[in-house]
Formats: sequence, structure tokens, C-alpha cells
Amino acid sequence: MAAKFVLLVIGAYLIGSLPVAFWVAKFTRGIDLRQYGSGSVGATNLLRSSSWWIATPVGAFDLGKGMLMVWVAQLVGLNVAAQVTIGLAAILGHNWSVFLRFSGGRGILTTLGVALILPAINSLVPWGIVAFLVIAAISSFGFHNVPLGIGAGIAALPVVSYGVSEPLPITLGCLAMFAIMVIKRLAVRRAAIAASLSRRELLINRLLFDRDIRDREAWIYHTRHKARSAEEQRSQKKGQPQ
Repeated sequence: MAAKFVLLVIGAYLIGSLPVAFWVAKFTRGIDLRQYGSGSVGATNLLRSSSWWIATPVGAFDLGKGMLMVWVAQLVGLNVAAQVTIGLAAILGHNWSVFLRFSGGRGILTTLGVALILPAINSLVPWGIVAFLVIAAISSFGFHNVPLGIGAGIAALPVVSYGVSEPLPITLGCLAMFAIMVIKRLAVRRAAIAASLSRRELLINRLLFDRDIRDREAWIYHTRHKARSAEEQRSQKKGQPQ
């Protein structure tokens, strides 16, 4: 059983690491997704940089890869704690992909997939996902702040899990998912546009808005300018004699 657990943890990390959004952007648009939009290698940033019909199947894959590995763990007889660990490995793989020198996406869809499958395969109602959807909807339509809603929704997962008396490993796993999200938001290089901000203000902006500055329009302009610069550099390299 220990061998199965180790193999599934490694497999979950590797499958989670598959940067499908990066590959699809490279193949369909000829771009490095890390140089566009938020710089995140995930379906949401792919949607901003391409179209819904390209991003939708990628989003389904990102959602399903964590679910698949947790389900396999349950099928081979591993307990809830092992299932949680394997789900977390898939999320870590997505966020810090071995195929991209340990860069990656935000892991939100993979996190939601794991948070959904864990209670479902253990005969529990996925109240955490219900809370996430409600909070995200209120934020998106009421406050026009999707990152804040996503952050609050992920933060609600361990609270709801504890409140409905889910098994302790699931509650701790939800807490770990929230911690991974926070680390991913904070552990990025400071953008030039935020050079004048204090460290405290920078951290607050990243936690609440998932960007370095509060002004969304200025941030979008900054990321578009960064993408254009990357495109120009690529064009110049292609034009240089070999």
C-alpha cells in the first residue's frame, strides 16, 4: 500500500505539472503564455490571450487532473489522508511545474476539482464548493472583483469543512489548499509598475486582487505592454541573420 501511495503522489505531481495551457498557447498562437496577461500558465490566462473554445477544454483538463488522481487513490483503497495528499500533489504540480522550471498557474481549477471529488467519493455533500460558488458569484456580480471572490471562496473551504464536521484530513487539506493559493499569489517577482509601493501595500494588493497594483485598468495596460515588448523582441530575433 505504501508503494501505491508513493507512486500516486509522484504521478499526481507529474500529471498536475503538465502545462497544457502553455503548450496550447504555443501551438495555436505561437506565444509564451508567461509573457501575456497575468503571466499565469492556466486556462484563465489562456482565455484572456486566445478564445473560449481554446481555453474551455484546457480548463476542463485542469479541473479534472486532480479529480482523476484522487479518484484513483480511492479506487486502490487508500484512505482519506492519502487521497488528500495526492490531491495536493496535483495542485503543487500545476503551480510549480517541473516542465516549466517550476513556474506554472494559480491552480484554482485544480484546487476546486480536488475540493469537489474528496467529499463526493467519501459520501459527503461538497458544501465547500457550494460556499465557493456563492462567494465567487457575489464578488463577481456585486463587487466586480473576481480575484477577491476566488480568494475568499478558497478561504471558506476549510471553514465550511470544519463547520460541517468533515473528516479532519479533508479539513486540513482544504487549509493547505488555501495556504498554497496564498503562497502562489505572494511569491512572484515585483512588477516594475509597482516599484514605488511599500512591501505592505504590495502584499495586500496581491492577497486581495492577485496583482501588484490596485488599479485594474493600469495593470491590464501594463501586461499588454509587456506582451507587446516580448513580441517585438521575438520578431527582432527572427529577423537577425543566422
